[in-house]
Amino acid sequence: MTPVHFAFSATFLLGLTGLAFHRTHLLSALLCLEGMMLSLFMALSLWTLELNSTNFSAAPMLLLAFSACEASAGLALLVATARTHGTDRLQNLNLLQC
Repeated sequence: MTPVHFAFSATFLLGLTGLAFHRTHLLSALLCLEGMMLSLFMALSLWTLELNSTNFSAAPMLLLAFSACEASAGLALLVATARTHGTDRLQNLNLLQC
């Protein structure tokens, strides 16, 4: 494994462990998801450059577009939960109390 591949794998795993173990606020979970998507974008871009193929050149841009949609939906949920519940703590978000 090259150092570049190790760096992208480590970045993705750090985002995954942050998402799994540090789930107190919705904003921190969204930031971990965004870091994971950024590492996937960089790895996919590097993979298409290594292949020297034009068939996969649109894949990183498609992933970036889906990542932007995911981020906007997450921020909309963050604003909605902050308005209704008064906080973004994930422990206070109980679907049975709505």
